[in-house]
Amino acid sequence: MLIGQATQCLEWLDEHKVSRFANHSWSNAFDFVSRGGGYTKDDPIIVWTSLIGQAYLEAFEITRNPWFLTIAESACQWIMDLPRERTDNGDCLSYLADRQNSIHNANMLGAALLAQTYKYNRNEDYARVARSAMEYSCSRQLPDGSWWYAEQTKYHWIDNFHTGYNLDSLNSYMQGTGDNSFQGNLDNGLRYYKAHFFETSGRPKYYHTRTFPVDVQCIAQSIDTLALFSTRDPECRQLAIKTARWAIANMQDRDGYFYYRQYPLMKAKTPMLHWGQATMFKALARLYRSLVESK
Repeated sequence: MLIGQATQCLEWLDEHKVSRFANHSWSNAFDFVSRGGGYTKDDPIIVWTSLIGQAYLEAFEITRNPWFLTIAESACQWIMDLPRERTDNGDCLSYLADRQNSIHNANMLGAALLAQTYKYNRNEDYARVARSAMEYSCSRQLPDGSWWYAEQTKYHWIDNFHTGYNLDSLNSYMQGTGDNSFQGNLDNGLRYYKAHFFETSGRPKYYHTRTFPVDVQCIAQSIDTLALFSTRDPECRQLAIKTARWAIANMQDRDGYFYYRQYPLMKAKTPMLHWGQATMFKALARLYRSLVESK
C-alpha cells in the first residue's frame, strides 16, 4: 500500500516536471524571491531537482523498477547541462539553468545525485563532474569546518540547514563513488555543525552566531543530518533525539503539524508543507529508523 502511494506521488512529479526542458527538472509551484534573487515557477533549480532525483533513486533501490532509475538519469542529464563556474580548484554547478549562480549547498546537492546515480549506471562523466563540484566546495571550506552560503561577499553567512545539506551531500558523494579523499572535510564540517548550531536544550540555531528565527526547516534538517551520521557518531544520535524532543514539545500543534517559525516574542504557526511538514516527516522517519537499527 505505501509503495503504491509513493509511486503515485513519483508519477505525479514525472507529469509535473518543468515542461520547457526535455530532461527532468523541478521548481517551486509559485514564483519565488529571496535575498539571493528570484526565479519563476517555470525556472527549475538544482536543489529541488537533486532532492527529487534522490527520491527516484530510493524508489529504484527499494523496487528495482528501472523506470525510477531512468527518471533519475534524466534529472542528472539536466544537471550535466547546467552552466558551471570553471576554476583551478573544481567547477561549481549553477543553481539555475539560465545563468551562473554559484551556491555551495546547491552545487553539492547536484554532485550527490550524480554520484548516487553513478553507483548504478557507472557513467564516468557523472563521477567526473561530481568530483569536480565537490573539489570546488571542499577547497573553499573555511579552516574551522564551516562554509559560507556562497563565495560572493553578499552571501557571507553560515547557517544551519544549508550546512546540513553540505554534509549530507558529501556523505552521499563518498558512498556513491567510493572516493574518500574528502573524509577530512566531512569530519571537520560535522564537528563544526555539532558545536555551533545547537543550544543545550536541543533547540537548533538558524545561524552559527544567532538562534532566531527558529525555523522548521532548520529543525528538520538538524534531525535528519544528525540521524544520518548517528551510526558512526553516537553523539549525533543523542543530539538528534534531544532536538526532536524539543521540537515536539515546543513546535508541534496538538493537531500534529509543526509550526513554521519561532521568533523572540511570537510563533508563526502556519503549517508550511514542503518547508515544514514534509521535511519533518522525513527527518523523524530517519531518526526512528536509526533508533530501531541501533537496538
